[in-house]
Amino acid sequence: MKIIIPMAGMGKRMRPHTLTTPKPLIPIAGKPMVQRIVEDIIKVCDEPVDEIAFVIGRFGKEAENNLIAIAKSLGAKGSIYYQDQPLGTAHAIMCAKNCLTGKVLVAFADTLFKADFKMDSSQDGIIWVQKVNDPRPFGVVKLNANNVITDFVEKPPTFVSDLAIIGIYYFKDGDYLKRELQYLLDNDIKEKGEYQLTNALENMKAKGTKFTPGKVTEWLDCGNKDATVYTNQRILEFNKSAARNSNFINHNSSIIEPCFIGENVQLINSTIGPYASIGDSCVIENSLVKNCIIQTNTKIIAAELSNSMIGNFVEFTGKSNDVSAGDYTTIK
Repeated sequence: MKIIIPMAGMGKRMRPHTLTTPKPLIPIAGKPMVQRIVEDIIKVCDEPVDEIAFVIGRFGKEAENNLIAIAKSLGAKGSIYYQDQPLGTAHAIMCAKNCLTGKVLVAFADTLFKADFKMDSSQDGIIWVQKVNDPRPFGVVKLNANNVITDFVEKPPTFVSDLAIIGIYYFKDGDYLKRELQYLLDNDIKEKGEYQLTNALENMKAKGTKFTPGKVTEWLDCGNKDATVYTNQRILEFNKSAARNSNFINHNSSIIEPCFIGENVQLINSTIGPYASIGDSCVIENSLVKNCIIQTNTKIIAAELSNSMIGNFVEFTGKSNDVSAGDYTTIK
């Protein structure tokens, strides 16, 4: 089985953090977002994953090497493909068309989830969904009495279904999907100026493909700072029984679990947590830090921080319950 991760977007809603780090490589509870996505998918797969294809922008060699290393750590080959123009979901997948053979999972890179099931790869296709209170901002599916998807509806203005598509798809026949996507590109079939996967899904359904829903117990978004901080909180809660890195220095500091603390961190006369993720080589002194993501090599001195996201190589002093500071920033 192969996994394709389209992740070439610029992450504008996550600026300033995405000015220096591609959004899928921003850490959530100590691991890059994209690594958590792939790990979650592999947990529900009923077959081994032999290749993970990352469809990216021009992120640079270091980012590419990190992605290859993530795939290798999960026992799969990592492949890099490029999407140089934002031409839609169908176009993004086709950038990795060499991987569209056999059984294929497609997962867009800002979706984390919690699920308690194993997928059945003998099915034609699976579309992961989650029940939402307000379906109007999402693409949704309608089901028949046999739990088969009958309709895909994009951002319905009136209620047709509350089962939102979360951005993870399984296809038993990747070659078939490739032909349907190629048809959209060859015939310039677009929605709002972009080639959309949902058009291919509709064509496949009309030809007899049976898509069934894969339902998750929790769907977590990383679209902006507040959503990402909340996702960090939930991931820490899910994994609170997991062993935490112990290679850090604690001088008279309290840690309120759940937290993630990286390597070579110094905690001095501070209170950390709950729901704080502290990256490698940070120094936190005389401070209170809770419900925050602090990346690497950052100094927090005499501060009170909550609901905040701080980048790499930052120096922060002060009080805030809502700050978003990018890399190499000094705030005093």
